Amino acid sequence: MKLSHPLLIAVSLCITFVTNNTQAESLRCNGDLALIGDTKASIFAKCGEPMMKDSFCKPVEVSRVVPCSDGKGTTVIVVPCESVDEWTYNPGSGQFYTTLQFERGELKSMKYGTRVP
Repeated sequence: MKLSHPLLIAVSLCITFVTNNTQAESLRCNGDLALIGDTKASIFAKCGEPMMKDSFCKPVEVSRVVPCSDGKGTTVIVVPCESVDEWTYNPGSGQFYTTLQFERGELKSMKYGTRVP
């Protein structure tokens, strides 16, 4: 089977997009990568102490219905918020400040700030 030139270009662009998207959700620390899903302990071991730590309470939309111990009714348990920790790293000159968001001790997202001078 012979591949056409436009098909090769399309495949190359798809591979480039997927590769760049994967790299966009990572932070390089001491030759290792901090990735979504890593634990706080893993990030700390890879990247060390962040330049800044913060935490806030993220509203939770889930409630839980639990049967009463006497079996005659139910109790609704509403958790008002979930603690989110943010660690900000300075990856070095020319790079972007990177803020890591942890929920339940696991890295859930990364946000990139301004470029480090």
